[in-house]
Amino acid sequence: MPTFHAPDGTVLACHVSGDGPPLICLPGGPMRASAYFGDLGGLAAAGHRVVGLDLRGTGASAAATDPASYRCDRQVDDVEALRLHLGLDRMRLLGHSAGAELATLYTARYPKRVSDLVLVTPASQAVGGRVTAEDRLEIARLRREEEWFPAAFDALKAITENRATDADWEAVAPFTHGRWDAAARAHRAAGADQRNREAAAVYDAEGAFTPAATREALAGFEGRTLLLAAEFDVAAPPRTVAAAAEAFPHAETVVLPGAGHFPWHDAPEEFVRAVTGFLG
Repeated sequence: MPTFHAPDGTVLACHVSGDGPPLICLPGGPMRASAYFGDLGGLAAAGHRVVGLDLRGTGASAAATDPASYRCDRQVDDVEALRLHLGLDRMRLLGHSAGAELATLYTARYPKRVSDLVLVTPASQAVGGRVTAEDRLEIARLRREEEWFPAAFDALKAITENRATDADWEAVAPFTHGRWDAAARAHRAAGADQRNREAAAVYDAEGAFTPAATREALAGFEGRTLLLAAEFDVAAPPRTVAAAAEAFPHAETVVLPGAGHFPWHDAPEEFVRAVTGFLG
């Protein structure tokens, strides 16, 4: 497990698997340890050296002495420190969910340092994206034949109407995966111990995102971008992912059928095929 220092001295860790050109992977959560990536559906076995970064305060990385440094834009320096540690002139960068926003901000600040950008079921506040309540409910209704749907849908409505209880947040769990099976339940259960909730509360704090400036900076990005959406994802519905793609000059969007917010779990072969096909 390689470690290196952020510019402020925080010791950061990354996890490496597979052989081939490196693919730097930034986790979501926000602020969830990269362990939840697993083998990314077999991506490491498909000719990629997967490098999963534990963001500061998560996994094997040290906690920050300054809690304000957990803010997304502040962590761009950590990604740059990893690039320098690996000795890469340009890198292939993947971000999942909230990690896609960190990947986006890094690319906006260092457009010459990214050759290929992969955003998986991305959050898109960084480029001014917004998911409405109806966006989420429309996707949720696609699951109406599932036995768990009535309770989960009522809970989702409570969340979208800002009247949710802790029980509602737990009840919507089946919407996170394309199949609510034992593997999905285990993945969900592991999340509680992998996430730094205090850091997550700071991640998208006021000032983290300046969408107009980010879009202006991204206009100069000469690399290619793949945005991977998932058919059943209520967190990043395909419509909002397609809208976010407009911020990137050379972008394509792929929707993985039957998948949820963690598509390498639900459709591993399709996920690996899409990423590998894009990266070449």
